Amino acid sequence: MVKLHIGFDDTDSPKGGCTTHIAALLVEKLSLMGVSFTDYPNLIRLNPNVPWKTRGNGALCLRINCPEDSIDRIKETVLDAIEANAKLSYGGTDPGVVFLFEDIPQEIKDFAKKAEQGIVKMEEALSLVKRFDAEAVGFKKGRGIIGGLAAIGENLSGDHTFELITYRMPENCGEPRRVQDSSVKMMDANSSLTFSNIDPETGRILITPRGPDPILYGIRGENPEAVKQAHEMILRKEPIERWIIFRTNQGTDAHLRKVSAVREIQPYNPVVAQGVVSKEPRVIQGGHVIFSIKDETGEVDCAAYEPTGNLCKTSRKLMAGDIVKVFGGVRPSSSKHQLTINLEKLMALKLAPKTSFVNPSCPECGRRMKSMGTNKGFRCEKCGFRSSQLKKLEVDEELGLEAGLYITSPRSQRHLTKPHCRYGREKNCAPKEIIENWHYP
Repeated sequence: MVKLHIGFDDTDSPKGGCTTHIAALLVEKLSLMGVSFTDYPNLIRLNPNVPWKTRGNGALCLRINCPEDSIDRIKETVLDAIEANAKLSYGGTDPGVVFLFEDIPQEIKDFAKKAEQGIVKMEEALSLVKRFDAEAVGFKKGRGIIGGLAAIGENLSGDHTFELITYRMPENCGEPRRVQDSSVKMMDANSSLTFSNIDPETGRILITPRGPDPILYGIRGENPEAVKQAHEMILRKEPIERWIIFRTNQGTDAHLRKVSAVREIQPYNPVVAQGVVSKEPRVIQGGHVIFSIKDETGEVDCAAYEPTGNLCKTSRKLMAGDIVKVFGGVRPSSSKHQLTINLEKLMALKLAPKTSFVNPSCPECGRRMKSMGTNKGFRCEKCGFRSSQLKKLEVDEELGLEAGLYITSPRSQRHLTKPHCRYGREKNCAPKEIIENWHYP
């Protein structure tokens, strides 16, 4: 038996298609060929800020053991499935497939982390493919080779989650999805190990996508049993073609990289940066909030957009002098704005004291006095007492914000953003075995 990793990416388009659907088709085909899967299909979300991504920037890897004499037939099956199902007519769809045998070299693991957190080039991917005797096949420009190799390299040996995805019958694609909302709400109330099912602020159902892709719904959770049980609670008003459980880096913050100084922040990179609020929040058209942070090396703008809900409201309450940690993708500067971190999270570390000045109380009757003009002192309207010696009093006001972590509302969270409920649930190793019946058919 031979260990084989099959990575592929960039098969969809804004008008349809789905790389996870091709993975599900291949699982059925390969299962009929007698291979054994060593892991659930890996759904690897790469840097969500790259400008050429289609939707969620997800790449796939299938990990199998197979007889050596079946390798050619397996490769042919994979390539045929991609050619038949990829949206090759779309100009920006450039599928790529990588086949890697045996163990994953550390250099390819490092490449995967770079693809999650930054920008990688085709030349780098092809160099690694050649160096480690892997095989790469590209359709059109073959840009999917980058994602395919990264999906192989990210073996999810640390924190990970699971997602059960169901797919629609082909004749229903493009039509409104028919899932009973009340069953989703009941599932959410009874599934403590699933997350991001419903947006709590609006009540919007989040498991059903809105685009033309073939996904009916996807349920994310901490283990395969939880997502499978949740799936069984959903009432559907349309048939499903198939379903499958993926192991994934979704909900893990795998894309975020801590920078030690503001000057290290680069366009398109998801970062975690710390600084002092240097320019107080201002609300711009659309309800979006912009503020700035700085350290001894520089200054950068931060943007909390209106759809982020509570995060946007929280950002409005910041004050100059607050010490914060910001999390998000970096938008490059332009003629209209400077380098900007689009916020996914905000941690208020230390809040500046908020003070104000009030008129003194009358020493005779205790009533608040009135000013008689600049540098002219104060007088009491009740008893008539006057004084030119009394001064305004400095008082501490109640802060409108508490120290802590604030995360964008679930409806606007990226696939990779770790929600509140996952803190403390992080994993540090891969599962030892696969549950039975983890896909249909």
